[in-house]
Amino acid sequence: FPVTRVVDGDTFWVDDGSPKGKKIRLIGVDAPETRKSSRKEVGYYGEEAKHFLSEMLSGESVRLEYDADRTDRYGRVLAYVYLQDGTFVNAELLRKGFAMVMTVPPNVRYAEKFVQLQQQARAKKRGMWKK
Repeated sequence: FPVTRVVDGDTFWVDDGSPKGKKIRLIGVDAPETRKSSRKEVGYYGEEAKHFLSEMLSGESVRLEYDADRTDRYGRVLAYVYLQDGTFVNAELLRKGFAMVMTVPPNVRYAEKFVQLQQQARAKKRGMWKK
């Protein structure tokens, strides 16, 4: 699916042929917030995470892989996302320190791998772990 726009560091839109497109939420990762809402504050490293995802997905088409749940309570499509060159987007965000692990059962296919990637990013002080 061609990517049409990035919302923040873990959510973006694709053109699925429908008038509005599909909103995709990356499974297993949680990037800091970029906007203040009634429930959340703007998070440390939020803008950097959004910029990183925007750069990674700009002009790209992606392949979606699903887990047990196809959508979340907000109607977003839950997916593991791959670029055409095989880059695993969810994992790359963790590896480079632009997101944290967020495991929500039953969508746990890559949970152990994601925890390892986050631990490595923290140990190497990458991205949000520089402090």
